[in-house]
Amino acid sequence: MAAWLGSSAGTPRKSSLVDAGFQVHPWDPAFVFCRTVSRWGRALFEAAAELKGEFAELERRLSDPAIHADPVASRKVGRRYAELSPIIKNLEAYDQISADLVACRELAEEDPMFAAEAEQLASKLAEVADKLTALLAPRDPNDSADALMEIKSGEGGEESALFAADLFHMYAKYAERRRWKVEVLDSQETDLGGYKSITVAIKATGAPDPENAPYGVLKFEGGVHRVQRVPVTESQGRVHTSAAGVLVMPEVEATEVEVNDEDLRIDIYRSSGPGGQGVNTTDSAVRITHLPSGIVVTCQNERSQLQNKESAMRMLRSRLVARAQEEAATAASAARKSQVRTVDRSERIRTYNYPENRIADHRIGFKAYNLDQVLAGDLVAVIEALQAADLAERLGAAPE
Repeated sequence: MAAWLGSSAGTPRKSSLVDAGFQVHPWDPAFVFCRTVSRWGRALFEAAAELKGEFAELERRLSDPAIHADPVASRKVGRRYAELSPIIKNLEAYDQISADLVACRELAEEDPMFAAEAEQLASKLAEVADKLTALLAPRDPNDSADALMEIKSGEGGEESALFAADLFHMYAKYAERRRWKVEVLDSQETDLGGYKSITVAIKATGAPDPENAPYGVLKFEGGVHRVQRVPVTESQGRVHTSAAGVLVMPEVEATEVEVNDEDLRIDIYRSSGPGGQGVNTTDSAVRITHLPSGIVVTCQNERSQLQNKESAMRMLRSRLVARAQEEAATAASAARKSQVRTVDRSERIRTYNYPENRIADHRIGFKAYNLDQVLAGDLVAVIEALQAADLAERLGAAPE
C-alpha cells in the first residue's frame, strides 16, 4: 500500500532557483533538479511544507513527558519522527544550498574565482535532489515497522529443511550486522538440525527510518528460494535442487489490528519435536484459527501456554495485515507481484548455486559469485539492488 507523503491540493511552490530568477544550462545538475521539480512540483513542495509542520508538532509531543507514560503512543510518535527526520534534514539542506548557489552565481559574475565553487554547489544540490526524490516517493506505510519472518521447507525433504535452516542463519547473521534483535517465536526442527518451519521476529533498536527498518529492508526477501548443491544425505555426489519459502510481514501493535475473540478458535495441544522435557510433556502448544479469513497460526516454543498464545497472536496480527495489503493491492491493480505462498520451484525468486558459488535474483537479473559471503550474512549488494529497483518502480507510479 503505497502512500504519497504529504501531497495535497493547492498552488505549487516554485524552486528556490526559479524564485531567484537564476538561469541554468541544460547540462547543469541544478537544471536536472529543476526538471524534476517541474514534473513533481506540487506534490514535492506542498508535501515539504506540510511535513515541516508535522515534524515540529512531533518534536513538541516528544518533549512532553506525558506521552512517555503511554508506550504505544510513544512508539507511534517516535516512529513517525524517525520517518520524517531524514526528509526534513534534506529539505533544510536543499534550501540552504539553493540560497548559497544563487549567491555564488551572482558573485561569479564579478569574480570568476567563484565559478568553481558554484559548480560544486550545483553538484551538491543534485545529490540532495536525488535523496529527496527517493524520500518523498510513494512508499509502503509499514516500511518503518519491525518484521516477522516465516521460513518453510518445501520440495526436497530433509535437504529442504536443512536449506531452510541455512536461510534462517543467513538472515540472523545479517540482522546481527545491523544490530537488530532476532527472537524465535516458533520452530519445528528435524532430526538433522533443519527446520520444517521457523518463525522469527526481527526488531530494530530505537525508531529507525524506513530505509533502515527491518520490514522496509527485508520485505523483498519474501518468495521461494531455490538451492542447488550436493546434499549431506547424497552418497553419489550428485547436485540436487530443493526449495524453501520465505514470508515477510510487518509486525504491528495490538491496537493497530482489531481481532474479535468470537472470530478465533483456540486449540491447546502437547508440543512435539525437540525442545526439552518441560516443553514436550505439557499441554502448552497453541493453535489459533481466525475463522473469517481461515488463517491458522501455531506456537509451541515456550513452556507457558500464555506465552505461546501471545506469540501466536503476534503472528496472526501480522498475517492479517499482510492479507489486507494483498487484497488492497489486487483491487487497485497497482501492486507488485505478491509474495508466493506455495513452495513451488517454478515460482522461485532467487537461486543459491553452491558448485558455482553463485547467487541469482531472478526478479531483477542480479547475479554475483560470492554465495559464501552472502550465507555469512553479507546481503548488502542484493538488498540494495532490490531497493533500487523498487524505488524506480515507485517513482514511475508517482503523481505527475
